Amino acid sequence: MPRLSFRATLLASFLLIAGILGAAAVSGWLALEDFARRSRDSSATALGLTTAVQQLGERTVDMERSARQFVVLEDPALRQRFAVAHTEAVAALDRLESAATSGFLSLPEAGFKAELASWRQAADAAHGALEDKPDTGRLQPALARLAELNGHLAGAVRSRIEEDNRRQLDALDHRRERLAQQVLAAIAAAFVLAGLTGWWVVRPLRRIGRGIAALGEGRFDRRMNVGGPADLREIGHRLDWLRLRLADLEANRARVLRHVSHELKTPLASLREGVALLQDEVAGPTSPRQQEVIRILDHNARTLQERIEHLLDYNATLFDARRLSRRRVALAPLVAAVVEEQRLQAEARRVTIKVETLPGQDNAAVLADEGKLKLVLGNLLANALAYAPPGSTVRFRLGAGPQGVAIDCLDEGPGVAAEEVERIFDPFFQGSRRPAEPLRGKAGGSGLGLAIVREFIVAHGGRVAVLPTPQGAHFRIDLPHAR
Repeated sequence: MPRLSFRATLLASFLLIAGILGAAAVSGWLALEDFARRSRDSSATALGLTTAVQQLGERTVDMERSARQFVVLEDPALRQRFAVAHTEAVAALDRLESAATSGFLSLPEAGFKAELASWRQAADAAHGALEDKPDTGRLQPALARLAELNGHLAGAVRSRIEEDNRRQLDALDHRRERLAQQVLAAIAAAFVLAGLTGWWVVRPLRRIGRGIAALGEGRFDRRMNVGGPADLREIGHRLDWLRLRLADLEANRARVLRHVSHELKTPLASLREGVALLQDEVAGPTSPRQQEVIRILDHNARTLQERIEHLLDYNATLFDARRLSRRRVALAPLVAAVVEEQRLQAEARRVTIKVETLPGQDNAAVLADEGKLKLVLGNLLANALAYAPPGSTVRFRLGAGPQGVAIDCLDEGPGVAAEEVERIFDPFFQGSRRPAEPLRGKAGGSGLGLAIVREFIVAHGGRVAVLPTPQGAHFRIDLPHAR
């Protein structure tokens, strides 16, 4: 089975299930055919015996009537009628004797064959009593004996037919029970086989799905070991090759960024030193217009240095995200601390920060690295403050989420464009919507704050997303409850 492909596995499972159910159906059909054949044979035999017994009784009555009329009238035609009825009665008796010989009829207690012989003797005695002169002394006992034997024979046939019917019904009940057991066993075997096939096929599909999700989240440290059918195992090998390739590309990217950032810092430091010398007029006096140019150079040099430092910080974050010092962290005090740290920035922006805790979430806690989670909430709040218009409100809300705890951050700014939702957490990406009134002297963002948020949240086993809202931006973090 390990060498079977996905398609071959499904086909083999379907054929086996169809074979099991088909075998049960064929077994039931054969049992029904056998019962129908036996019923037809039994019915035909029973009908023949009943007809023979009825004919024997009717001919015996004809014999008795003809014999009694002959005793009174002594008409030879009546004796001839007796002989014809006797011949037909003997033919019916032969059929009964043939059934007794075949084993269909048997009366061990009364001796069915002996009664057949007695009937013949009584019939011969009655026939002999009608020769020449009628002998009533012999005729009356013989006719009475024939009537008595007819009753015995009819009872024997009726009893045997009833017994055969009971035997057929018992056989039908037994075969119905056996068929029910076979059908139930076939259904159980089909379910077991379907379950095993599902487990054999679905399990590697789930692993492939989890592996693809891990690749999408940038987790390249787990090897993809996919079992199951041969083609699914081949897909697993391809995905593991892709994991290694992406991990190598990510490492190269981080190394290039690190090297470029480091190489840029040295000439940038010289540039800033030169600008400082010009500002101090070490090389001689400068005019007001020259001072303005120097201030522009200084501002852009500082901005460039910040961007380089952000690059270095982001690379350090990617490495640090895999090293978590987890402990139980209460969320309400952590959110309050983050808000307090950025209270001055909110006041300068004339923005109100509100913290809302939904019922049942007062003691919500997660198992997390407190420092990294605090940085995540700080980045979200800083992003909201940067885009919130003066006089608006930024809200933090603690509630229940699909994984356990949900942390919502909502502002009343321009929000995130629908076409940019999927890219908003990418490194260095900056949305097209800008704040209506940016803070004076505040440089544009680096596009790394939300990327760091995603890296740390994914490292904690949670997820972060942008939710649709009529106004502003709505970010939600889902984290599992502390066990």
